[in-house]
Amino acid sequence: MILILSDRRDTTVSRVLPKIERRGVPVTWWDSGEFPGRSRVTATFAGGTHRLTLDTGSQVVDLATVTAVWNRRPNRSVAAANVSDPTHRAHVEWQSRFHLDGVWELVRARWLPCRHPVTRQAHNKLIHMARAVELGFTVPETVYTNDPGELVPAYERARGRLVVKLLDPEDLRIDGQDHRVHTTVVSRRHLTSRHRLQHEPVILQPFLVKAIELRAVVVGRQVFAARVEPNPPGCAVHRLPRDVERRCAELAASLGLGYGVIHLIVTPEGEHVFLEIDPNGSWAPIEERTGLAIGDAIAGWLVGERA
Repeated sequence: MILILSDRRDTTVSRVLPKIERRGVPVTWWDSGEFPGRSRVTATFAGGTHRLTLDTGSQVVDLATVTAVWNRRPNRSVAAANVSDPTHRAHVEWQSRFHLDGVWELVRARWLPCRHPVTRQAHNKLIHMARAVELGFTVPETVYTNDPGELVPAYERARGRLVVKLLDPEDLRIDGQDHRVHTTVVSRRHLTSRHRLQHEPVILQPFLVKAIELRAVVVGRQVFAARVEPNPPGCAVHRLPRDVERRCAELAASLGLGYGVIHLIVTPEGEHVFLEIDPNGSWAPIEERTGLAIGDAIAGWLVGERA
């Protein structure tokens, strides 16, 4: 049994589902946003053992039969509609997420891209960069800091071509409005207000001139590389040097990932430079535009086929 955790409207799951079914392996597609409002999850301990069950409303799944979990893009737990008080809803949803964390930890299966406790580390850009350096990737000179005294030296080392990024590009609300902070080019005007840096750590990097922008999709030990074409938007297959391809697979494995999308650039001098890895990055547009068999590789990984 393969368990897919994702939103019911996830078209990426729809691309892979037939490939799994053709292999004759049973699949359950469930979204944790349906818990606890419309689903039941039970852990029972008795007689020196335990039993885990998922009741989706249409079927009951013995989670001991699950051999692989695709932790795609599930929603957060949502209380039933008749739990109307905001404080009560927050309490119910927190307890429900806490409950699921324990259940998932007890499911003895392989996880794509990774188990929940690994996710936070796998998303951390400092850890990405450290692992990439250890594996021999070329990386840009990068400073992670909330020290205002670091801004001017970094700006000067970059010869006035410096960018600032968030450690985690999370949406935020300002005056009740949703905002998303994008990579920003640092100007001299920003230097005069550098004291504000003390309030939040950021990433400082030189602006990199790129000849090619790449995405390397890692599935297990397989690596599918594509060149990103900005104008018009598109992708094309790219052949990575063997040492770079090997490092991509090793980086994902070192982070405990069975899947990841690595962002690289190629400089005008032909050097491949590592930027980051997204543990749950998008791959469907790459497959559509290049014909790379990424979805088939994911299906194969989930059913336990050797690459």
